[in-house]
Amino acid sequence: MIEESLSRNDEIENILQNICDLLRVEVEHYNWVGFYLADENEKALHLGPYSGEPTEHVRIPYGRGICGQAVVRGDTFIVQDVSKETNYLSCSPKVKSEIVVPIYKDGKIVGEIDIDSLYLSPFTEDDRKFLEKLAEKLVEII
Repeated sequence: MIEESLSRNDEIENILQNICDLLRVEVEHYNWVGFYLADENEKALHLGPYSGEPTEHVRIPYGRGICGQAVVRGDTFIVQDVSKETNYLSCSPKVKSEIVVPIYKDGKIVGEIDIDSLYLSPFTEDDRKFLEKLAEKLVEII
């Protein structure tokens, strides 16, 4: 189904929104799914399309929270228990874990896939591989 969304000639924002909605509905432990888009000039991430409860984190400086740290690290960042993270930006007290996958284009991070879960330790190697493959596919449309 995601392949179908990527192949349509919708505007990028609509495609990203459809992916967020689909992932949140189809994967039980994906309770909030969103995209943050990188602004290299500001050294910050800006909230793009998402599916789930509203968040106050519409702008995240590089290095802050899990999303900001993923930019600095340049790699997928999985936190199976956010209560053990000292540099965590809480969107909701219900969130127990988070995975952030950078989206690279021409060697630079242009955005991230951010997923929050209400479960402890739900993210597996399959989640990582799937989301990293999705990030690679997204480069074709971003």
